[in-house]
Amino acid sequence: MSTNLSKTPGPADSAPGNGNGQAPAEGAVTAVDPRLLVRQEGFAGYWSEFGRKLRSGELGSLPVVVGLIVIALVFQLRDSAFLGAENLSNLFVTAAGTGLIAVGIVFVLILGEIDLSVGSVSGLAAAVFAVLNVNQGMPEWLALVLALLSGAVIGALHGFFFARIGVPAFVVTLAGLLGWNGLMLQVLGSNGTINLDDEGLVAGLTNHYFSDVAAAYGLATLSVAAFFLLSFLDSRRRAAAGVPSRPLSEIVLRTAVLAVPAYVVAWLFNQYKGLPLAVVIFLGIVVALDFVLRRTAYGRRVFALGGSVEAARRAGINVSAVRISVFALSGTMAALGGMFLASQINAANQSSGAGSLLMNAIAAAVIGGTSLFGGRGKTWSALLGVLVIQSIASGMALLGIASAVQYMITGAVLLAAVVIDSVSRRTQKTAGRA
Repeated sequence: MSTNLSKTPGPADSAPGNGNGQAPAEGAVTAVDPRLLVRQEGFAGYWSEFGRKLRSGELGSLPVVVGLIVIALVFQLRDSAFLGAENLSNLFVTAAGTGLIAVGIVFVLILGEIDLSVGSVSGLAAAVFAVLNVNQGMPEWLALVLALLSGAVIGALHGFFFARIGVPAFVVTLAGLLGWNGLMLQVLGSNGTINLDDEGLVAGLTNHYFSDVAAAYGLATLSVAAFFLLSFLDSRRRAAAGVPSRPLSEIVLRTAVLAVPAYVVAWLFNQYKGLPLAVVIFLGIVVALDFVLRRTAYGRRVFALGGSVEAARRAGINVSAVRISVFALSGTMAALGGMFLASQINAANQSSGAGSLLMNAIAAAVIGGTSLFGGRGKTWSALLGVLVIQSIASGMALLGIASAVQYMITGAVLLAAVVIDSVSRRTQKTAGRA
């Protein structure tokens, strides 16, 4: 006896979780995506979802955002100048150089590796630029390009030894930390310091401000509008594909939450000198590399390697090429960060790239939410993390607290970030979401 399986489609056929084109058997329970239930329940649904994420270890950027708020409140109560226009503007500008280096570190950490050479590479790039431009008379733009290329080549060399030869990244980049620092001293020569042009291209990276009030407010408006538009288009695309999407009300709420700090910061910038060029470049690079990391096939390959190298290899990913490219990117960002740091003191000297720069760059990436265990991170982690570190440094300076205390506090914050990451991963494994 034959059974006719065809039937007229009904409402049950379009229920969430039923994607085989057939009606569920009588008495069967239809699977429903929990995200749809959350949005149907309104505020109560979002609150319960928030609690579930906390219990399962999906903290996201919440700890670092809360940490930033706490740091700002503590230092503001101790010194009202902390949230003043001048201090915040200087804080953002000073954070740009270390933050750019941290962006490159984010890519390396997502692979589950480390790059200890970024401080020395940043100092060497600044020395190369200074020698070519000041000593050799090369045009600034060309010397800048060659300095950035030197960082890319050095990073690719590290990646080659790691990916092709099999030398651990820790060892390769530790050798780079020592070797490139020695080469920087050799390039600078016996004098040890080369002053840059006060009115030059590199000097303007941290010294130029857009004084017109429309610049800061325009950047804030563009950022908020772009966030809304991209969120709206993404929601429509997901809805057309039949997968859960955010309703318009939620998109509007998220946009409003972003708009408040964006316009407050723009107002503060205009109370001092205007919109700093360093902030524009830093944010532009963070957004561009965030797109590369989350919206391109290359970015998915980077995450795949961080999750499982063997699985990525079996999926047909060229593991060596991706690894080399990531270290080349890290070297390039280190060189660019070195240009910003040289711009702040308007010189390249023997201390370039030294001190706590390396530790601050790595700490910024980790504190911002990038996992030391690989497979998880965002370029925005570098922005959030470097703001935490620079806020601590700025607040300590205002209060006249010794740098030794600053190091201890920064170390404690870094340890707390790693502990949170470790506990989060363990909780997600227990919840079956890792």
